Amino acid sequence: MKSTEQVHQILESAEFKKMVSQRWSVALFLTALMLVVYLGFIFAVAFAKDFLATKIGLHINIGLILGVGIIIFSWLLTGIYVYWANNRYDKTVGEIKKKI
Repeated sequence: MKSTEQVHQILESAEFKKMVSQRWSVALFLTALMLVVYLGFIFAVAFAKDFLATKIGLHINIGLILGVGIIIFSWLLTGIYVYWANNRYDKTVGEIKKKI
């Protein structure tokens, strides 16, 4: 078990602060991107109903395709975050843990 002084040194280190900053940057960027896409769809529902109701084929319309596309987009963003976390964030956490 490390002393409070050692833990405080790690928490105040430039490496730890950089790691926390990167995590927040990635998380906020992906969150903002999802929010823009989702709100774009909501605004389309509010202001472009005729466009979303445009039929593609017999039973499918543009709104349905965009709605499913948003769900797939959210899965894609989750995959991007998991890939980033597994390949960059976890390595940095491991390096910091070695110092503890």
